[in-house]
Amino acid sequence: MLDAWAVIAYLRGEAAGEVVRDLLAGAREAGAALPLSVVNWGEVVYVTMRARGREEAVRVVAALDGLPVAVVDADRDLTSRAAVLKAEHRLSYADAFAAALALALDLPLLTGDPEFRALEPELKLHWIGE
Repeated sequence: MLDAWAVIAYLRGEAAGEVVRDLLAGAREAGAALPLSVVNWGEVVYVTMRARGREEAVRVVAALDGLPVAVVDADRDLTSRAAVLKAEHRLSYADAFAAALALALDLPLLTGDPEFRALEPELKLHWIGE
């Protein structure tokens, strides 16, 4: 299960992105897809647009569309779970969606974002940060 931090590390070619690349390759070989909340997908797009402009954001959207990533819509149940996490913990609203989806799917969250450490051990992390 991906969060925006992991996807951005992958897209920027950072060292942590190598783990993401390997997991994406494994998912592709298995005919599977790694979940990513639509809210976190949007975070990747807006972070890219702010840092590198609209054209690069369009390229990122195209790149994401070509990856074995399953963008999961934010329905009322997921949004409710995210709202509770946001209310109870110090994390961004987008991060609350990543955590809520990982918990709902019972999957470890691939991240290097230290905000998620506060949710351990309830939230399983696949840590790729420093």
